[in-house]
Amino acid sequence: MPNIKSAIKRVKTSTESNAHNSAMKSTMRTAVKKFEAAVVNKDENAKDLLATAVSQLDKAASKGLIHKNTADRQKARLMKKLNTANA
Repeated sequence: MPNIKSAIKRVKTSTESNAHNSAMKSTMRTAVKKFEAAVVNKDENAKDLLATAVSQLDKAASKGLIHKNTADRQKARLMKKLNTANA
C-alpha cells in the first residue's frame, strides 16, 4: 500500500475503474454470446440481439475498452453470421 496521499487516491480510482471496465466488457461479451446462441438456435429475435450486441461493441469502443477496429471487425463477423444463417 502506498504512503503518499496522491498514490493512495490513485490506487482507489484505478480499482474503481477496473471494476467498471470489467463490468462493461462482461456486458459486451454477454450480448455477443446471446446473439451467437440465437443464431445457432435459429431464434426469431436474432436481429434484436444483433442490435444490442452492436450497441455494446460501439459503446465499449467509444469508452476505449476495445479498439475501434476490433469492434468493427467483430460487428462485421456478427452480421455475416446472421446473413449466412438467413440464407
